[in-house]
Amino acid sequence: MSADVNNHIHTTYSFSPYTPAMAVQKAKEAGLAAAGIVDHDTIAGAPEFIAEGKRLDLPVTAGFEMRVYHAHTPIGNRRTNHPDQDNISYITFHGVPHNRFDKATSFLSPVSEARGLRNRAICDRLGLDYENDVLPLSMFAKGGSVTERHILFALAGGDYSELGKLKAKFRDYIPAGRDECPDIDVALAFANANGVIAAYPYLGDVTLSVTGDKRAQTFEDSYLDELMYILYDIGFRAITYMPSRNTREQLLRLRALCEKYQMLQICGEDINSPSQPFICVELQDPLFENLRDTTWALIGHELAAETDTSKGFMQTDGALTEKIRYFKELAEDKYGL
Repeated sequence: MSADVNNHIHTTYSFSPYTPAMAVQKAKEAGLAAAGIVDHDTIAGAPEFIAEGKRLDLPVTAGFEMRVYHAHTPIGNRRTNHPDQDNISYITFHGVPHNRFDKATSFLSPVSEARGLRNRAICDRLGLDYENDVLPLSMFAKGGSVTERHILFALAGGDYSELGKLKAKFRDYIPAGRDECPDIDVALAFANANGVIAAYPYLGDVTLSVTGDKRAQTFEDSYLDELMYILYDIGFRAITYMPSRNTREQLLRLRALCEKYQMLQICGEDINSPSQPFICVELQDPLFENLRDTTWALIGHELAAETDTSKGFMQTDGALTEKIRYFKELAEDKYGL
């Protein structure tokens, strides 16, 4: 079995050159053993992603990514993993049961509406026509989200390399409001009520951007021990990270804290441009074997929770290692591994 997995692939339903079906095809061609869709503020691309996974016999997982407000929590106004705002964090939702896609769509609908208003304001600043210059670059008409990258892509004339340069020096950003970023406890309550695994994506201090569009910047490392305690106290039981983004020292520290708080560790290599390989070479290091195991556990979780969310990973009692083994075996049995 391939050692390569990725649970954080974006599609045209947020921002990416790949339709959901194309993303699965690219994942299969690259040799991934499993792949996961995680679009921003939408789950609308997941049915196509899942259908193509079945057609190509590639195990897949479904999720989405969004931003949440946390200034009212012990994190306060501190910088977490958001490059542009101190009181906002990105979080990912993994293993969304397929019978909860409609619930996710309803939950995300006001987020998309508020984001659209802010997008229009940014376009006004930049002299762009939102309806004619930006929306046609998105899957908005089919439930997709529209992000700042769509706006910058319009400015860049459809050139991904220029998009990266523009994003690195973007100064016309308008902060997202609370109508666009639900309170973090509201988001966690949605996840718990619907059998979804909510994860905090660790970014870590950035020196060299693997995606080419992030400037050198500090994030959580200066207070990571405190942050992990707060995340656990708030209700997080999973952390996602990218082995290619951080140094070995950063990841060893993070992994030790995950073990301390019994946090599920999820692999998420951000794919949203044609220059990014679907294979993460760093993941082939034996150090990250656990990320392959948890990917199969995610797949097993979706199988178990598809008709009954009470049978999902977070709703099942037991030690973390035992649960990973149990749900991994469900997936292996399903796929004859």
